[in-house]
Amino acid sequence: MVGVSNDDDRLGPLFAAGARPRAYIASPLGFSEAGREYYATRYLPALAEHVEPVDPWVLTAPEEFVAAREQDRLPELGIEVGARNAAAIRGAQLLIAQLDGQEVDAGTAAEVGYAAALGLPCLAIRSDLRASGEPGMHVNLQLEAFVVLSGGFVAGSLAELVERLAALRRAA
Repeated sequence: MVGVSNDDDRLGPLFAAGARPRAYIASPLGFSEAGREYYATRYLPALAEHVEPVDPWVLTAPEEFVAAREQDRLPELGIEVGARNAAAIRGAQLLIAQLDGQEVDAGTAAEVGYAAALGLPCLAIRSDLRASGEPGMHVNLQLEAFVVLSGGFVAGSLAELVERLAALRRAA
């Protein structure tokens, strides 16, 4: 396909000599109790075998939101949180995004677009059984195009993503 690179073209060098590159982990999993449990006990540990996770959910303490609400400064904190996340993306070598949901989380989609615009390879997981996006696509065609054109791919499960990361480390 024109303009689409092989996974190894952009990703291979990041895993040279078995390296674990810094990967910003974009997801909405921190918003719910069930998501936080899965994220902490299964998702992050599986990814940490092959990348050094940059966890945006630890960049802002819940107490900051309580204080901002009490001080009527939630909009200002929102901008601060966005700036922290943007800095964390800039400090990463790649981005991994969780794209499940009937509609992909808007913040996660924005993080993918930002990382792709910075030239970072983006990897994604879409394990949701529901259809999303245009026919033949895993998700919205523009979002999937950003992932693929960045040198990344969309995996169908966490297990598939972990296996592909393991293969990249073995090949390097």
